[in-house]
Amino acid sequence: MANRPDAIGREHEIELLLAALDSGAHVVLEGPPGTGKSTVLRAVAASQDIPFLFVEGNAELTPARLVGHFDPARVLADGYVEEIFVDGPLVAALRSGGLLYVEELNRVPEETLNVLITVMSEGELHVPRLGMVGAAPGFRLVAAMNPFDAVGTARISAAVYDRTCRIAMGYQRAAHEEAIVTRHAPPVPDGWREKVVELTRRTREHPAVRIGSSVRGAIDLARLATALAARRGVDVTDWRVGLDAALVALSGRIRLNESGSRAPEDIVRELYEAVFGVGPKSGEGGDAPGEAPARLRRAASH
Repeated sequence: MANRPDAIGREHEIELLLAALDSGAHVVLEGPPGTGKSTVLRAVAASQDIPFLFVEGNAELTPARLVGHFDPARVLADGYVEEIFVDGPLVAALRSGGLLYVEELNRVPEETLNVLITVMSEGELHVPRLGMVGAAPGFRLVAAMNPFDAVGTARISAAVYDRTCRIAMGYQRAAHEEAIVTRHAPPVPDGWREKVVELTRRTREHPAVRIGSSVRGAIDLARLATALAARRGVDVTDWRVGLDAALVALSGRIRLNESGSRAPEDIVRELYEAVFGVGPKSGEGGDAPGEAPARLRRAASH
């Protein structure tokens, strides 16, 4: 597992998750977006060669969608018989002894959470008109959540935490994030890539920022800068190319403190200049920082 490129820097968390699953525990992976929660679980599922069922947690995840339903087209003809029951992901995982992965657990409605709590407590599920569905050996629930996202989320009850083990997942080290960008973005100079990762990491520490960007921001920045440099006929390390790419890739990923008055673009520009230096001013060598070259503006106007 240590050499899986998709799990860069997550060997420790994978080891903990494997041990927790081996012990029979259900698990909550808790951490900000982009810290590899899904990647870690997929790596574990692949290494164990066990069924893996994915559920996206949101307000539309009703108990019926999670559990399953009888085929209404056949109920009138055949009645409520097991053969026409369409398994939902929870029942499918119970029957197969698989891993049920519930993403964004704190977005799941309370009535649906109560179904999961029952399954974790009893190891079985009573389905009306179907009967009791027991958990086959190997069944585990693994849920993921971002504790810092308050929009559209609910507070997870103590009943959930009391039935799960918790693995906290923070951001990887800078060297790991550089390796991730190397894997998922086009080839760029090493020194420039290091600065891209440093810029992205600084968004997590700025006093005006409540939630910074994950490594996905660095990946998109490198990809965008490569494409933008090709369009402009300049090197990817061009100062203005990097700034424009940073504004597009990072400004939507950061969440500012509600009490602040600055725009996300201001924060990204400030951090960019702190990492890459201050670029040429307007009138000193052409275009203003953050603007497309004049030849492109002229072409767009025709």
